[in-house]
Amino acid sequence: MMRALASRLHRLSCLRADERGSMAIETAFVAPVLLILALGGFEVATMVSRQTDLQSGAAEAASVVRAVIPETAEARTTVRDIVANSTGLTTDQITVTEIYRCGTSADYVTIPDSCGSGVEYKFIQVDLTDTYAPIWTKWGVGQGFTYNVSRTVQIG
Repeated sequence: MMRALASRLHRLSCLRADERGSMAIETAFVAPVLLILALGGFEVATMVSRQTDLQSGAAEAASVVRAVIPETAEARTTVRDIVANSTGLTTDQITVTEIYRCGTSADYVTIPDSCGSGVEYKFIQVDLTDTYAPIWTKWGVGQGFTYNVSRTVQIG
């Protein structure tokens, strides 16, 4: 009886020492986590890259506005077209608006006469809008989002 018990214990200890297949099991647990982390890192890098592109486009628009002040609607359309070419956005995603600030007010207005007889400052505001849907939204996880980048340049 002792011999049978010792034989069984020996077989059990051999099973514990057998490590064949353990690498496959560990990979099965770790690989999906690593894949999700890699995909998430790629998506975050893409999001940051697009935000940087839009910020660069807005900075370019501000430079153009400073170089040639767009006093007319036609000149503002030209600024919009320049930004559209450099960012890859459509002209519907870009607005170039003439706005005003009355005296020391923090608010902007679109009609210069609303300032009355007070001091009025003139600005050009460039707004860029774009949307992004990460790849995981295809599987119903999360949702896309909208970029809104705005630059305001004082011209008068």
